[in-house]
Amino acid sequence: MEFSKRMQSTESNSIAAMEEERKKLVAQGRSVINLSVGKPDLPPDDFVMEVMAEACRDPENYKYSLGDLPQLTEAVVDWYKARFGVALQPDQITSCYGSQEGIAHICFPLCDPGDVVLVPDPGYPVFSYGPFLAGARLAGVPLERDKGYLMDFDAIPPELADKARVIIVSYPNNPTTARADAAFYERLVHFAKRHNIIVVHDNAYCELVLNGAPGGSFLQAPGAMDVGIEFNSLSKSYNLSGARMSFVLGNRDIIAQFKRLRSQIDYGPFLAVQKAAQAALRGPQDILDRNRAAYRERRDALCQGLRRAGWPVPDCDSTMFTWFPIPSGFADDEEFTFALMERTGVLVLPGSSFGQRGKNHVRMALVHPAQTLCHAAELIGESGILQGR
Repeated sequence: MEFSKRMQSTESNSIAAMEEERKKLVAQGRSVINLSVGKPDLPPDDFVMEVMAEACRDPENYKYSLGDLPQLTEAVVDWYKARFGVALQPDQITSCYGSQEGIAHICFPLCDPGDVVLVPDPGYPVFSYGPFLAGARLAGVPLERDKGYLMDFDAIPPELADKARVIIVSYPNNPTTARADAAFYERLVHFAKRHNIIVVHDNAYCELVLNGAPGGSFLQAPGAMDVGIEFNSLSKSYNLSGARMSFVLGNRDIIAQFKRLRSQIDYGPFLAVQKAAQAALRGPQDILDRNRAAYRERRDALCQGLRRAGWPVPDCDSTMFTWFPIPSGFADDEEFTFALMERTGVLVLPGSSFGQRGKNHVRMALVHPAQTLCHAAELIGESGILQGR
């Protein structure tokens, strides 16, 4: 039996690989604290679950939706206007099954095989895998710690920028947890216009800025609608990760092309999920403050605990993750990750799973209560791994 050559060069997702390791430890009777996957454990609001449950009892909602409910689109329009001051029309919005699925497909209508796509390094894997599936050539844009992990557009060779069809950007950033300000997005728009590049911005973590005001939107920048689109998800903001509901917003020509692609592969989201999403956007918004407070408490518990244990980690600013250089004494991040797992039962993701420049870092997800994260830090300290013992 033969399979595609493209898939032969594809490794399993690192999160899936760590899940297999978790199962092995559990089968051995080991206690595990899994910080490898960003799987929110906080619940949705009760009223959202009630809307979902009621909609699931209606047999009419099990038919093909054939697109987005007008009421849901109107709710998105109103939410973006209230939240960001961005005015959108219905033809500038479409849904997808979570930002990851949308980003996996967005380059199909935007690129021809061989076109160059600029991707962040380190970056969330689908930022590279989606363009790869579309046959694009990837060019990594370094995210450097001394530059706040912001893309430096002046450092991208002009001849490379002129060849690029798309640039994929994401702030607040997974995995580095960095966030961008309005001036960055203005530079991004200027760069895109100068080189005729389409911008794809993932804004999945705009509500999880833990210090200061919540994050902004790429679409707030003057001229952003001319050059690109933004993904925004309900997964982390409203704890609806399993419901799979995200939106693509911005340039109407890009949206039209994306909808044209989706008309060939999709019949629209489950109507019960659409109605739950509408309820979340229209209902009380205090869940956003509660989530920020919960993740801030967890971030502080983990980071302070690791510093007490002897690992001088920084307090990460945004998202539901932390991003640290590995302790000294290890050859690389994969060696440290597996040593940590074997000696403590704490699972984390090696930074190299996010690209070459993620090497010798680890990402930890804040997906357990503060008490559990304190315990994880204690296990790490007691293991002696930070002192090379």
